Amino acid sequence: MSKIITISRQYASGGRAIGKSVAKYLDIPFYDKTIIDVTAKESGFDPAYIERAEQTTTTSFLYNLALNGMYTQPLTDQLFAAESKVIRSLADKGPCVIVGRCADYVLREQYNCFNVFVHSTDKFRIDRIVEFDKLSPEQAADIIKQKDKARRRHYKYYTERVWGDSQNYDLCVNTATCGLEASAKIIAELVSK
Repeated sequence: MSKIITISRQYASGGRAIGKSVAKYLDIPFYDKTIIDVTAKESGFDPAYIERAEQTTTTSFLYNLALNGMYTQPLTDQLFAAESKVIRSLADKGPCVIVGRCADYVLREQYNCFNVFVHSTDKFRIDRIVEFDKLSPEQAADIIKQKDKARRRHYKYYTERVWGDSQNYDLCVNTATCGLEASAKIIAELVSK
């Protein structure tokens, strides 16, 4: 097995938990928020800025001008380039699981990847947010709309692909149907073959 598993996911569908389980089953590294820390260290970006900016596409001309003193590449584009470099360096180390950050696209040409999209029903996702974040169902539904819209826009901007389109992935998993652990086992088994 020499594959890198990338997991793209709808917000609150369980993709991060599945990624951790897959990495544990296969005894390989798991990368999610670690990418933020490494990117911050290597690029000088503030980790809090990286986390906020990951779901945006461009920084305004005036903001960029005020920060840099001249117009160069927008900060969000610089951030995407820095994260892409970190993702490639992690993939160079060998098999791993990478969650989010357009990793399926970043690694599309040079790496042997198994790309997964994790999705679920609105009810499943709302129930997870209500349980874990202690929010009302209405608040959870609003957050889902906002996060999914931001992810869709971010993915489209940097990849020119449609986020969640099954043609971009080797496997799409519905966690409302399969459950988190069964989904992780299915992915680990397929990658092992």
